[in-house]
Amino acid sequence: MTDAPTVRPARPEDYDAWLPLWLGYNAFYGREGATAPAEAITRVTWARFFDALEPMDCLVAEVDGRLVGLAHLIFHRNTILAGSTCYLQDLFAAPDLRGRGVGRALIEALYAHAKAKGAERVYWHTHETNATARLLYDRVATHAGFLLYSKALG
Repeated sequence: MTDAPTVRPARPEDYDAWLPLWLGYNAFYGREGATAPAEAITRVTWARFFDALEPMDCLVAEVDGRLVGLAHLIFHRNTILAGSTCYLQDLFAAPDLRGRGVGRALIEALYAHAKAKGAERVYWHTHETNATARLLYDRVATHAGFLLYSKALG
């Protein structure tokens, strides 16, 4: 890797480069082959990122012109905050670049993105066995006791 990851909103023309990351993310959690999301679900998910009526966004990380990571965000209301909350539903870095700043770059960019959209908090879940990711999460957010991470944006 010669450059630091650059994070930006996904563009419709990124689909072919995003798809292997999406499939890799699902495979990481055991959703592959017969248990993988149907192609129709994948297409609907992708379309939602570009629908102004959907509260979903996709950020992608790029290194040397190659997409190497993704972050899928969902904005929603919350009963304890006046502003919206941003749920980081999916975060994935290409396996060959793990430990090289892709995940951190995505998280820092999503904090700025969420704050710019009026969110007061970002949170996400991870599996308790995802020890490698949790090392990063423990540095960039607060563990809330439920394998839930959050960060105040103000």
